Amino acid sequence: MPKTPASVAEHQARVAGLVGIMPVRVLPIAECLGLVLAEDLVAPIPLPPFDNSAMDGYAVRASDVVEAPVTLPVAQDIPAGMTEVAPLEAGTAHRIMTGAPMPAGADAVVQVEHTDGGTDRVLLRTAVEAGTHVRRAADDVAVGALVLRAGRVLGPAQLALAGALGFGGLPVRRRPRVLVLSTGSELVGPGEPLLPGQIYESNGLMLATGVREAGGEAELLRFVPDDVAAFHAAIEPHLGEVDLVLTSGGVSAGAYEVVKDAFTGRGVEFLKVAMQPGGPQGAGRYQGVAVVTLPGNPVSAQVSFEVFVRPALLASMGFAAVERRTARARISTAITSPAGRTQFRRGAYDAESGEVVTPVGGPGSHLLSALAVANCLIEVPEDTTELAAGDLVTIRYLE
Repeated sequence: MPKTPASVAEHQARVAGLVGIMPVRVLPIAECLGLVLAEDLVAPIPLPPFDNSAMDGYAVRASDVVEAPVTLPVAQDIPAGMTEVAPLEAGTAHRIMTGAPMPAGADAVVQVEHTDGGTDRVLLRTAVEAGTHVRRAADDVAVGALVLRAGRVLGPAQLALAGALGFGGLPVRRRPRVLVLSTGSELVGPGEPLLPGQIYESNGLMLATGVREAGGEAELLRFVPDDVAAFHAAIEPHLGEVDLVLTSGGVSAGAYEVVKDAFTGRGVEFLKVAMQPGGPQGAGRYQGVAVVTLPGNPVSAQVSFEVFVRPALLASMGFAAVERRTARARISTAITSPAGRTQFRRGAYDAESGEVVTPVGGPGSHLLSALAVANCLIEVPEDTTELAAGDLVTIRYLE
């Protein structure tokens, strides 16, 4: 008897378990964009590290300018970056630039717009209170403060904070390394002339860029022919360098299914998943390396990547949120769905027109042009066979 198809959730768990969690590495801070911090980050220094001026102007004692306007001698220039600053004597001013250290004895800054800009003597036109335009040491961050928690996704602001605290590298879950195989003797590269029975290769490009968009590293092997010996020869030199082998095509029930022939009995299980498109799937380990095999029709491959592989890659890097954002919308037209299978239809969602989603193209797994203009997937549960116009559905954003 044929096996009962696995549910979408069951296969999601299988793939996620195969990919696992990536090890922690300390990477140069410039390479950490988009990665997940693996350990709490504690401030080794205060921010600011010293009292400094918030304005271009003149450092003064507030008590010296109470009777403004007043003219004071300028004893020193203090540019940003100056490391040796003379104390400010009573009855004098120091010309100071934004970010420059405040001299001992000074407790306020008169901004340059309220002066005549003098270099030997300066006319200060306004009085200031103590603390005016002064950034105090540790006003932002104190030494020992927890500034970023483990699990935080590192964006430009987080990297800027870490850089300001002097970190040259950060502990992160490294990016998963994925070998993407494009199989099929019928495939040719872009720009080559097509012979009868040939098609241009697109799945490998689609999956490799999907891996990179999710944060992983992808190496693409193209045009692996439908030959088991050639298949093994293509992948085996790379097995020690990757965390996942990802293939498309060659997993159905017909002849010349090279991926299935190459991996059957070698640690990879081939099965049916109760979904449309994307029923034929495979997952397991070959020579200790995780393997996920996707169907070859382009929409099946991309939907399978979205549902199974992308979440597993994100989870492997420590992301807490691994699924695409979802929403509820009303479908614009009636559709049908096969009983017992979760259907994923391409859709165009427009929140501004009453939160309506319109199916794009039919359910066929070869309709790549419809996928290219869709901005979401319409998810039809396995126990639903018909939806009427206006019914509520769940959509998964693709953008």
